Amino acid sequence: MGIEHWSTVPAPVEEVWAWHERPGAFARLQAPWLPGRIVREAESLRDGRAELALPAGQRWIAQHDPDGYRPGEAFVDERVTEGLASLALAPVRWHHEHRFVADGERTRAIDSVDTPIGSRALRPMFTYRHRQLADDLSRHLAAGVGPLRIAMTGASGLIGTALSAFLTTGGHEVVRLVRHEPGEGERRWDPESPDPALLEGVDVLVHLAGASILGRFDEQHRAEVRGSRVEPTRRLAELAAASGVRALVSASAIGYYGPSRGDERLDEDAAPGDGFLAEVVVDWEAATRPAEAGGVRTVQVRTGIVQTPRGGTLQLFRPLWAAGVGGPLAGGEQWQSWIDLDDLVDVYHRAIVDEAMRGPVNAVAPAPVRQREYAGTLGAVLHRPAIIPTPELAPRLLLGEEGTREVALADQRVVPAVLEGAGHRFRRPTLEASLRHQLGRR
Repeated sequence: MGIEHWSTVPAPVEEVWAWHERPGAFARLQAPWLPGRIVREAESLRDGRAELALPAGQRWIAQHDPDGYRPGEAFVDERVTEGLASLALAPVRWHHEHRFVADGERTRAIDSVDTPIGSRALRPMFTYRHRQLADDLSRHLAAGVGPLRIAMTGASGLIGTALSAFLTTGGHEVVRLVRHEPGEGERRWDPESPDPALLEGVDVLVHLAGASILGRFDEQHRAEVRGSRVEPTRRLAELAAASGVRALVSASAIGYYGPSRGDERLDEDAAPGDGFLAEVVVDWEAATRPAEAGGVRTVQVRTGIVQTPRGGTLQLFRPLWAAGVGGPLAGGEQWQSWIDLDDLVDVYHRAIVDEAMRGPVNAVAPAPVRQREYAGTLGAVLHRPAIIPTPELAPRLLLGEEGTREVALADQRVVPAVLEGAGHRFRRPTLEASLRHQLGRR
């Protein structure tokens, strides 16, 4: 049993090999619908070791075999048993050979796995992996930008983890700005009083940190949401201007437009809306102005509803729909402006490398959908009915009345006018394509 899966990657073999050698490759290839958290990436394709934490305390340990290592052509990893955490997986044989064959300016990438696991279970994972490899390399080669040193707050979050891995596999250096004692590749960041040398030698600052907006909108939650965004951003913007950073790319949100805009098409020039989140986002974006005033190219990425089973609404909805009990939320008439996680990574990448990009950018797919269409599409992808209405009471119990209105029932028809005007190409411009890729249902 097992599988052999191959595809042609539109990149020279040396670029494909280099991508796999760099930090972050394992993270970019890890299928998001599968259980497991990366604990350790292999430091070498020749003899390194990777570890994946699985449910119930189990560990998948992959050891690279020096005998199968041929630089630029092939490497091999095998599952090994070491310690009690990996003992339950001992019967699962896994011998995985990765081969790369030059085909002019293209490369044939071949995965051959000897395992008792059948190809029907494995095929979606390798289809996902090869698509990720081809798309990521395509973006990096099209950018044509030399290695950058990029400082990043929020690098361990949902977006930061994906973006960091994408950037490092592209040859860039990511310096993680952390609040704990720093380790390798990290610098300590105090949001209240950042070190004047924090951004020394940095080309671009990406600012993603901020408390989650999910929660009951009581006084404490409001203070955390605002306090984690506005003043820390202002201090970083002032430091960016003083440090000579070339660009500041700051997270923002489509909450800028308020929760009740109906059928109005909202581009980046639309007026801000009403409500707590809109007020926070307006002040959050304004906090980047010291960098702009200091000559730093500044971009605010207004992010929509991110699609990935690793977090956000899809992580919450997937088990309900898979059980056949999902359906339109509160009537389903409200507009949802969504974006595939990998497309969001691409938007940040473009904001980092494109000197023409500045100001607010709507990071949403070009085809927003009504909530009932979202429910139906997710049901179709999972081959489950999506007809049981979800009452408004469900999110109200979790988020309270204001949180429900501003988050769960937000009605925003946002369009990516700046990106479309720049000729930006989305990997997955339709909701069905995004859900199929993210859930392994191609």
